[in-house]
Amino acid sequence: MTPSRDISRLIEIMAALRTPVTGCPWDLEQNFSTIAPYTIEEAYEVADAITRGDLDDLREELGDLLLQVVYHARMAEEQNAFAFDDVVEAITRKLIRRHPHVFADKDGNIAPAGVKSAWERIKAEEKAERAARRQPNETAHKSLLSSVKAGQPALTRAMELQRKASTVGFDWNDPRAVLSKIREEADEIEAALDRKDAAELADETGDLLFALVNLARHVGADPEAALRGTNAKFERRFAHIERVLAAKGRSLEDATLAEMDMLWNEAKGAEQPAASASARSDRR
Repeated sequence: MTPSRDISRLIEIMAALRTPVTGCPWDLEQNFSTIAPYTIEEAYEVADAITRGDLDDLREELGDLLLQVVYHARMAEEQNAFAFDDVVEAITRKLIRRHPHVFADKDGNIAPAGVKSAWERIKAEEKAERAARRQPNETAHKSLLSSVKAGQPALTRAMELQRKASTVGFDWNDPRAVLSKIREEADEIEAALDRKDAAELADETGDLLFALVNLARHVGADPEAALRGTNAKFERRFAHIERVLAAKGRSLEDATLAEMDMLWNEAKGAEQPAASASARSDRR
C-alpha cells in the first residue's frame, strides 16, 4: 500500500490495521476509551505547533489529529454505529445550517451583528434537538453547570465550573479561605497515605487539584498557563543539571539525589536575580 493525498487511502489503512488476524495487534486492542487520551494529546500538539509558528510541524500534527478522527470512525463502523462518511456529512450539514448568510438558497444578506445572533440561535436549536434524542432521565434535570463543555482540559473545565457556580454566590470570598481549603485537602491526602488506599488517594488528589484551580481563579491566574510556565521552568532547571554533569563527564545515573538537588538550587538561584531585575524594570 502506498501513500496518497486521497482521504480514502487513510481510511483503507486504518481498516487494514483493525482487521482481525492480519492487522496490528496493538491497534486491534484499542477502543474509544483507550484512544481518547491520544486524541486530546494530538489536539495539544496542533496547538503547540501553531504557538511555535512551525508550519511544517503543523502539517504533520494535523495529520496525526486527522488519524484520530479516522480511528474513532473505524471503531464506530465496526459496531455498525456510523462511519467516516457519516462524520463528514454531519459536520457539512452543521456548517451549512449555521451559515445561512453564505449558503442560503435565496438571495439576501445578513448584517455582521445578525450573523452572530443567527449562529447562536441555530446552535441552541441543535442543542435542543440533541437533548430530545436522549433518554428522558438524561434530560430531566437542567443544571446550571450544563453549559460548561465536557470536552475541555480538566484544569480549564474546573475553572469554568467554579466560575459558573460563583454566579449564584456559591464561592469563597477570600483567597485565604481557599488556601485554608488547600491545607485541608493536603491533610486528607496524608490520612489516605496512612490507609494506603489507592482509590481514595486518587480521589483526594483530585480534590486538591480542584482547590488549587480555585486559588488560581481567585488570584487572577490561568491554571493552564501557570502550569505551562512551571513545566518550562522545570525543564530549564533540569537541563542545567544535565549540562553541568555532562561538562564533568558524568551522567544523570552517576549523580546522587543530593548532587542533583544542589544543581537544581543553583539553577533556581541564577533565575531569581533575573526575575528581580525584570520586576524592577516593570516598576519603572
